[in-house]
Amino acid sequence: MLVLGIETSCDETAAALVEDGRRVLSDVVSTQVDIHRRWGGVVPELASRNHVVQVMPVLHEALTRANKTLDDVDLIAVTSGPGLIGALLVGVQVAKSLSLATGKPFVGANHLEGHLLAIRLLEDAPEPPFLGLVVSGGHTSLYEVQDYGRYRLVGSTRDDAAGEAYDKTARILGLPYPGGLPIDQLAQKGDPEAIRFPRALPGADNFDWSFSGLKTAVAQHVRKHGVPEGQALADLCASFQEAVADALSKKFVAAARRLGLKNLVVCGGVAANSRLRSLSKERAEDRHLKLYLPPVRLCTDNGAMIAVAGYEAWRRGLRGDFNLSADPAWRM
Repeated sequence: MLVLGIETSCDETAAALVEDGRRVLSDVVSTQVDIHRRWGGVVPELASRNHVVQVMPVLHEALTRANKTLDDVDLIAVTSGPGLIGALLVGVQVAKSLSLATGKPFVGANHLEGHLLAIRLLEDAPEPPFLGLVVSGGHTSLYEVQDYGRYRLVGSTRDDAAGEAYDKTARILGLPYPGGLPIDQLAQKGDPEAIRFPRALPGADNFDWSFSGLKTAVAQHVRKHGVPEGQALADLCASFQEAVADALSKKFVAAARRLGLKNLVVCGGVAANSRLRSLSKERAEDRHLKLYLPPVRLCTDNGAMIAVAGYEAWRRGLRGDFNLSADPAWRM
């Protein structure tokens, strides 16, 4: 089955063609980082308008790279939630229009399920059950993947997502948006033990996180000492990054042991972070667990992961109809 995946949930316009939920023929992403950078975050109205401009060229490019036409497509999968309502509606309406024009069936896909199932695009992908950590700018959640379509929420952030904490910290430090990459790059030159930033909700009896206090601790440090430069800036970034990676990986691995799960998956935009990847792998190996990490290109929002999620939804018997709408708060 050849699936066309369409993703417009936030600030990336993406489309991909994937065979049988496993083989990527093309994967095209148009990012809006430069548009939103001057505002220090995503502006929903600007995001929606840019999706309208970019979605058809991105779709055309995905078909061209795969050397396919819409006639070759068997199924259209589109992100219908969660995400920004205006952005989601662009993709949903395009999917409906393509379905109406071509007679091809379509199905709505959950954005978070897409992140969890992106790992299916690896040759040695794990089969359920496994434990999945979805960590991005808008989401930090821990799911027990019992089967495709059967997910149990084990823990989540109670305030800021990890990616939000990165973006807010970057703004405090005068670093560009989005904050993940510049902080990670500086952190690799710094001392992660230079500043002992707090780890919120460290109790072993819950698998929730909180990152708003960490962001506040960074702000208080800067208020007291000023915005650092040079090595001091690298040390602060390394200390902040260590606090995030330590909190995430510790509870992630502890939850796996509590639930008796041997396979672990980290996914979402923050899964591209070098320290989270290395510390999660180290802790998993120490406890004889297997960690699966998608390549960086599959961590950020993309159409391939939506094609996989749509394919699995179709196999479960889910079907789209023309009453499908965007659901910005769709929970798995």
